[in-house]
Amino acid sequence: MKISLKATYGILAALDLALNGGTSPVQAKMIAKRQAIPLRFLEQVLNVMKNAGLVDSLRGAQGGYLLGKLPEEISLADIVEALDGTLSQPNGHRGTTRQLQGLSKPALLLADVWEQVRQAELGVLTSVTLRELAERHQQLDRERTLMYHI
Repeated sequence: MKISLKATYGILAALDLALNGGTSPVQAKMIAKRQAIPLRFLEQVLNVMKNAGLVDSLRGAQGGYLLGKLPEEISLADIVEALDGTLSQPNGHRGTTRQLQGLSKPALLLADVWEQVRQAELGVLTSVTLRELAERHQQLDRERTLMYHI
């Protein structure tokens, strides 16, 4: 499975909102700066995520973006599907008997294996929520913070 740069940036932006948003909006330029995402590209990503109901936006001087749902209600699969399209479609190796007849012997041999791989990938993306990702991020920060004792 290939995850596009757009979907990767969408995950990073949603993670940033989960970590820094809470109840007050976060400006796109702040997300772009913290996550090293080009601002214009980020604005396009956030617009798609807004249309999918994953983020909300508020206009004005104190405006910005908020998560559209609680972090535990947003899976990585939700973000990837919003930005890259559906993940639940077969990758072309499964189908009716007539469709399978046109495939080469190696493709027929491996069709079920690739479908199992696709299902496993989808299962992982569906099972990981923004809340879990935020908790992992915070844990990594704690582990990387040097403690100095006097």
